[in-house]
Amino acid sequence: MSGYADSLFDLTDRVVLVTGGSRGLGREMAFAAARCGADVVIASRKYDACVATAEEIAAETGRAAFPYAVHVGRWDELDGLVDAAYDRFGRVDVLVNNAGMSPLYDTLGDVTEKLFDAVMNLNLKGPFRLSALVGERMVAAGGGSIINVSTHGSLRPDPSFLPYAASKAGLNAMTEGLAKAFGPTVRVNTLMPGPFLTDISAAWNLSGDNPFRHFALQRAGQPSEIVGAALFLMSDASSFTTGSIVRADGGMP
Repeated sequence: MSGYADSLFDLTDRVVLVTGGSRGLGREMAFAAARCGADVVIASRKYDACVATAEEIAAETGRAAFPYAVHVGRWDELDGLVDAAYDRFGRVDVLVNNAGMSPLYDTLGDVTEKLFDAVMNLNLKGPFRLSALVGERMVAAGGGSIINVSTHGSLRPDPSFLPYAASKAGLNAMTEGLAKAFGPTVRVNTLMPGPFLTDISAAWNLSGDNPFRHFALQRAGQPSEIVGAALFLMSDASSFTTGSIVRADGGMP
């Protein structure tokens, strides 16, 4: 049984590009891919953080880990990321559009045009451009998987993170269109996390009554708990899954 499971989720010699890959859920997914045999591209804005994560992955797994500094919200930087990944490895088998932001604000009237545009650029426009660049190369190569990391808030928007929720709802819609555009050889899916206890959760108010009591599991997730769903979408285990939303949200109400 273990050999069958290993083969189903085997990523040996595949190349996985993870944006926002130096911390949080992106870091967990990059480590998971390398542990299953993949070489990885770690992309985020802070080069030092990319290098540190890449060095840790290479030391633990023996796989190649390539750090690359990029602002995913800046359209003109994305060709360079894709070209660098293909120059380094000759291919990209999995693209994980994980980079995102959700700035805090007091009221909706406090949301500036600059803040709104920054959220849309990073969370929606960047993933569109990266998916177009990588997806077309995947089609030419005969296959691949694109994973758009959304949020449970895209289905249940709250006024406290409305621009973020709107951008991620756009990402959900984009997944379906990209699946049709790049099918039948390339799969495109949405991975929809719920609340996870990453560095971002430090800003949450978790005092008082359990804020997750209405969730089926009545708790937030640990970062490592994203791995199963991510590996499913990266690997051949999801060979008949495309244009779908895979929720890892602890049973969101």
